[in-house]
Amino acid sequence: MSKALSKAKGFKQSKSGTYLSMATTAYGAVGIAKQVKKARREHDTLRLIDAALSAAAIVTGLALLVRELKRLGDDDVLLG
Repeated sequence: MSKALSKAKGFKQSKSGTYLSMATTAYGAVGIAKQVKKARREHDTLRLIDAALSAAAIVTGLALLVRELKRLGDDDVLLG
């Protein structure tokens, strides 16, 4: 396996990869906000509950990624 390919496979366990995962997870909040707005406009309680649970999943996902970022510390895969 080449060195470049090895680095690419380690991207997810790097600080850069973790930041990218955090950004894409946070971007999901835009869809949740639209879902909440639509549910309120239509007075759809079930859709509002679905949006709340999805928001909780996003918050949990971000918390896990922050923990992973702290765990990475200085031993970044892409730097060394």
